[in-house]
Amino acid sequence: MQINTLGTFGPVSRLTLGGGGIGQVWGPTSEDDAVATLRHAVDNGIDLIDAAPGYKICEAMIGRAFEGKLPPGVRVTTKHGLGTVPADEVYPRLRRSLEASLKDMRLERVDMMLLHSEIRPDDFQYPAGQPPRDERSTALSLYRAAVRPAFARLVEEGLIGHWGITGINHAAATIEALSEGSRPAAVQAIANLLDSPGEMNGTGLAPRPRDVIAAAQANGVGVMGVRAVQAGALTSGLDRADNSPTSEDFRRAAPYRALCAQWGEDPAIVAHRYALGIEGVDTLVLGVKNVAELDAALLAERRGPLDAEQRAAIEALGLR
Repeated sequence: MQINTLGTFGPVSRLTLGGGGIGQVWGPTSEDDAVATLRHAVDNGIDLIDAAPGYKICEAMIGRAFEGKLPPGVRVTTKHGLGTVPADEVYPRLRRSLEASLKDMRLERVDMMLLHSEIRPDDFQYPAGQPPRDERSTALSLYRAAVRPAFARLVEEGLIGHWGITGINHAAATIEALSEGSRPAAVQAIANLLDSPGEMNGTGLAPRPRDVIAAAQANGVGVMGVRAVQAGALTSGLDRADNSPTSEDFRRAAPYRALCAQWGEDPAIVAHRYALGIEGVDTLVLGVKNVAELDAALLAERRGPLDAEQRAAIEALGLR
């Protein structure tokens, strides 16, 4: 497997195993499937596992799969959806979440902890019907004043090796966070041919993931690309409510599926190969939930990014 450099985090495999699938967030799977997928990933050169307590049983499955002894060279992340809270509560909340994650994974430290809530301008108001803004997002001023120092303290205490942020939505605020003060080691950013975060958006703003990725590159911050198949919208079939943003993306991607049919290619594999070729994406986080889905992504990585002619044909569809 190809190895890239993920900012100050250092060398990392081109693919990262995400925790949502094995945690039973992206559809039904068994605990045995989760453990088998974790072990299969490591056996096939994946050396980063992207976990979070919000991914249901994911962290417990890491503990079960490796029994507190990660294979040599394998690293893990965890996250915390902090939201916006009083500044003096930031460190205690991060610390409590981290301690719970370490217990579930049977580890003494993690290699990176990421802010799992999007960073927003202080005065931003979400459209009607969205979750309360202080639950789903972290105000930029709180990030500057309290989140960065709290992460630095956890690094000093030896509980985390590095820290990172979520860079989905609020591109302008995210770019500010990437461009000033102490920088995160990595940012998670949308990396798919639609430039779409699907139902994760809800801000009414254009997501602008390529601008976020470019800002990360310019500031020496690694990029973890997420949602390569946009929650299934870029696969051959979708089992989801007709009125969901992902269903809308699936319908919008009909010309893409037709193009893949002309090529005799699986849309999911092509979507992963496209994402692997996005400039600035250092590692692609997989949302797979079993060994079969993982094998398809491994095949995409072995085949490598699409050639220039194929990328041009996809771009000519005007889907982003």
